Amino acid sequence: MVRGVVKKKKTSKQLKIILAIGFVLVFLGLMVFLFSGDNFVILQELFKKDVSKEEVQESLGNLGFKGYFTIGILSMLQVVLTFLPAEPAQVMAGIAFGFLKGSAICLAGVFVGNTIIYVLYKIYGESLEEYFKKNAEFDFETARSSPKIAAIVFMLYFLPAIPYGLICFFTASIGSKYPKYILLTTLGSIPSIFIGVGLGHMAIASSWILSIAVFLVLVVLLVVLYKNKSKVFAKVNAYMKKKNQPYTSKTVVKKYNPFVYRVCAIGAKILFAFKLKIRVTKKVLDIEKPSIVLCTHGSFVDFLYAGQWLKKKNPHFITARMYFYNKRLGSILRSVGCFPKSMFTSDLDNAKNCIRVLKEEKGALAMMPEARLSTAGSYEGVQDTTYRFLQKMGVPVYVIRLHGDYFAKPKWGDKIRRGSLVEGEIDRLFTAEEVKSLSLEEIKLRADAALNYNEFEWLKTKPKQQYKSKTLAVGLENILYRCPKCGAHYTMRTKGRDITCEKCDFKATLDSRYGFVNGAPFDNFAVWYNWQTEEMRKEMLADPDFALESEVTLKHSSKDGKTMLREAGKGVCRLDKNGLTYRGEEDGVQIEKFFPMQDIYRLLFGSGEDFEIYEGTEIWYFVPIELRSCIAWYIASGLLKEVYSE
Repeated sequence: MVRGVVKKKKTSKQLKIILAIGFVLVFLGLMVFLFSGDNFVILQELFKKDVSKEEVQESLGNLGFKGYFTIGILSMLQVVLTFLPAEPAQVMAGIAFGFLKGSAICLAGVFVGNTIIYVLYKIYGESLEEYFKKNAEFDFETARSSPKIAAIVFMLYFLPAIPYGLICFFTASIGSKYPKYILLTTLGSIPSIFIGVGLGHMAIASSWILSIAVFLVLVVLLVVLYKNKSKVFAKVNAYMKKKNQPYTSKTVVKKYNPFVYRVCAIGAKILFAFKLKIRVTKKVLDIEKPSIVLCTHGSFVDFLYAGQWLKKKNPHFITARMYFYNKRLGSILRSVGCFPKSMFTSDLDNAKNCIRVLKEEKGALAMMPEARLSTAGSYEGVQDTTYRFLQKMGVPVYVIRLHGDYFAKPKWGDKIRRGSLVEGEIDRLFTAEEVKSLSLEEIKLRADAALNYNEFEWLKTKPKQQYKSKTLAVGLENILYRCPKCGAHYTMRTKGRDITCEKCDFKATLDSRYGFVNGAPFDNFAVWYNWQTEEMRKEMLADPDFALESEVTLKHSSKDGKTMLREAGKGVCRLDKNGLTYRGEEDGVQIEKFFPMQDIYRLLFGSGEDFEIYEGTEIWYFVPIELRSCIAWYIASGLLKEVYSE
């Protein structure tokens, strides 16, 4: 919600006059108190040039409780009467009452003064606003719309030529409730109160010479700031405008932050230390720069393996744009050379960054060309646009093929499995000359062959490999949506190492090598996954009107970057041979959104979480009622394209 000047109910002219008279009478009463009797004599003495610190302390001390009120009233008046300086009252408080007591008295006076300003604004806001705009070069309209309004209020107290009263008015004008208003304005005044009172206390604790010297330094600093206030305000205004720009995931790729990179590298080593073993075989002596490095993508943490092996080359990784929707996470990713990509759609922002890395930085560009995690531990293909990109760039291409990464932390799994083994192989795929001279089809054939992997085939070569986890099967129901015995959909449940059907008595158990025991119809879950894919293909061939439909919650990218996603509405999604349709609410408006099938390479999906599609830099993130159905939307999106293009 954009902040702005809050509209106030109009106060009648007669009431304003009565309140003004009341305010003047109270003010006159305070003046009478300050400038009558002993108070007047003492105040005269305070401003004598030859008065000693002992005389000041004694004079104020003689007032007793009147002294507290005198300093408190002076502190209040310097807020309400913006032309009065605050320092004299604060210095006197430090001399007479010491640092702690003097600060408390001044703070109490400022508290009362801030409250009076709040009341005056509620009554005379329009008139005060005109005065406010004429007496400051600060861009208050920009400040009002800032999401960091508290920080701006505190900053105002340190800027020259802005009296406390004007800051209080500004804080009241943003529509703050009184508790928030009084907290911001009172806390904001504390540093200057401490400085003023501290100077007075210093005079008592040490000498006038030291306190005067410090005071003169502060005066000189304030004078310099005041003389250059236009430049100071211009820089502050420019800074606020920059910070007030809405957060965006768009990124200009930048060089590594060595410190952040080392912290991440150490964190990765600690993460893997007690969970798995990592082995790498390098079939090339060195990786040239500029170059492109392709990496298989069986697990979410593959970039940590690849990053460790490529760290001397400072690789820049292409990363899913969704992770950049969160400001803090995006900042960390940028600092280690990552930049965003809207998966399975054209992304000009990403294309420019790729060219920057290869042409301007002469660096190593690393990517997972499958652009999604493997579902069942095998290669799932690459878009043709990737092969055209390799051909167009004309730089050496390398490949990192991983094995065991999927079993160590599968897409659907709950955590890294102890006892895991991850093997990596780094090799050259194309020289620069080869990639320029080969046809697109030749590039595709060689790249597919180099990237192809099958985790269960690899596991056969490791007969002693065991995976230690009491919850090895947990999450499998999010990729195995069809019961092999009764055929029911979304009835599978997992616990520990077991997967069971809620509708029939089917049960299968995973052993320590991800194989099924106790009579399952499949040797492993990859065979089960392939079976259910073929069953869906048969349904499509038998029914030209095949479709998936579900009520969903729609999420979009966060607007402020504080979170990754925000809820944008609810509606219904339908996927058929024509494409994906969403009918429902988007940010309070009823819409119908259509993604034609020719624009859908695959729907992305989060295991038991969502299915999604990018449009430009925005994500359409759909959460169905039945979370176990997300995998069906993913499989269907690929099969519909295949079946109806044949």
